[in-house]
Amino acid sequence: MAAAAGVWMAFGFSPEEAAGEPGPGPGPWRLEAGPEGISRVWPAWSYVVVDTGAGLEVRSAGLRRRLPGWAEALPSETHLVLRAREVARAWRREAALTGALHDEPAWSRALPPEPRQPLPLLPGGFATPRPPFFTALPAGVRARRLVLGTEHALALGAAGEVFTWGGGRHGQLGHGLLESELQPRLVEALAGVPMQAVAAGGWHSASVSEAGDLYVWGWNESGQLALPSKALAEERAQDEDTGAGNTKLMPCREQLAAEDAEFISIQAFPALLDLPQDVEVSAVSCGSRHTAVVTRSGELYTWGWGKYGQLGHGNNISSDQARRVEHLVAKGLRVEEVVCGPWTTYIRVQEL
Repeated sequence: MAAAAGVWMAFGFSPEEAAGEPGPGPGPWRLEAGPEGISRVWPAWSYVVVDTGAGLEVRSAGLRRRLPGWAEALPSETHLVLRAREVARAWRREAALTGALHDEPAWSRALPPEPRQPLPLLPGGFATPRPPFFTALPAGVRARRLVLGTEHALALGAAGEVFTWGGGRHGQLGHGLLESELQPRLVEALAGVPMQAVAAGGWHSASVSEAGDLYVWGWNESGQLALPSKALAEERAQDEDTGAGNTKLMPCREQLAAEDAEFISIQAFPALLDLPQDVEVSAVSCGSRHTAVVTRSGELYTWGWGKYGQLGHGNNISSDQARRVEHLVAKGLRVEEVVCGPWTTYIRVQEL
């Protein structure tokens, strides 16, 4: 599949499947774009918002609505937050999909006409795509990037430090505990290692250092940390018992019992992840239970939950090991950006 410069493609769970219709197939499929292409995407579970260069557009199964006058989006399955130069507003999802943005918004906040930071950051705090929609940040936290998980948040500080807060029962805060934090707290295990990027999944987190190293922590139930997952090993053992798959590579149940201590269900501290061939990472994004990174050489590696093909390997198999997406290499496509939806992976590619 050839792709023009700056083309956005996707694989995994599609808006059509969310509506109960047949999906576009295993992918990657190409996002339709106008003359100016697509510059950014903001995916939710059942729809995606794209920046077409001529304005934002919300897309779901068989539906495309323009959102004139808005510059950024923060979507969820209940509400859609939109930002323009001097205002941020939230509407219920149904209003956004039907184009009823002339109705009274669920929330509105005036913004000063100053240089913008990317959503969900707003002056003095951050937005969330569900009530209460705005939360103030302590004065001592100077964030240049903020990302939201299902129950937690990460902020990247001005000096590359990482702050986390919110729900912590799966270790997603990285403080070594399984407790919640009401206020942003410095991840001390990363102190002294400047970070350039952070990502939040459903219940796991990741960060990339300025040197290109990848750190992961939180829940590993589906292998989303690329650490040994007992649940995935049990799936492979069950396949072995039923005669499916490659039995030479699959552990038996006796082996699972002996190796139980090696499995990691929760990683409460950031772990430095050794990627294949010692690749250096430039970008990371997390879905609900999967993770994707772009390397400095333009390759895509994915791992975690793969039921809907969101890992891009042409199958629905989950993996607790980082694997390069070979389809993109074979087609001569260089990956420049990755954005994970809950069960989907969106990538911006260029031809080599």
